[in-house]
Amino acid sequence: MAQLIKDGALTDNEWVRVTPEDDGIPANGDIIVSLSCWQEQKEALKNRAGKVAVCLEPGQEPAEIAADLADLPMVAINFPVFADGRGYSYARELRSRYGYQGEIRALGDVLQDQLFYMWRCGFNAFDIRADRDAAEALKGLNDFTVTYQGDARDPRPIYRRTSA
Repeated sequence: MAQLIKDGALTDNEWVRVTPEDDGIPANGDIIVSLSCWQEQKEALKNRAGKVAVCLEPGQEPAEIAADLADLPMVAINFPVFADGRGYSYARELRSRYGYQGEIRALGDVLQDQLFYMWRCGFNAFDIRADRDAAEALKGLNDFTVTYQGDARDPRPIYRRTSA
């Protein structure tokens, strides 16, 4: 079973990503489906055995699933290339605008040097590329010990966080 980083620790990845190329949707187990699959088969997906998450691609706004967030234990955000930063904004929007408390997972071209910044935007799970070491990548969450600006986890700037 593939490993991923979740809530600052290594864990097994028990979710299966279902793509349009797959032969249908498994009858049970935890799955990640595309936005279009979710929109077309929402009721059937809600009634299957296992949890269902939606994967947002670049250009698919969180507003498209805002009404469904209570039904989604996880929202995955795909990074087809590391240079596409829209996913950072999507995570921040899910946490700040919609108050989403579930798992936000980064998928795709996720690299160690991005983890700290993704964490600050609201991601709490990272599916590291298969050609990278997840244990090594975990160190990326500790790149910095102090931040000046607020973030999705703590919106207070540093001068509001320090004690007298």
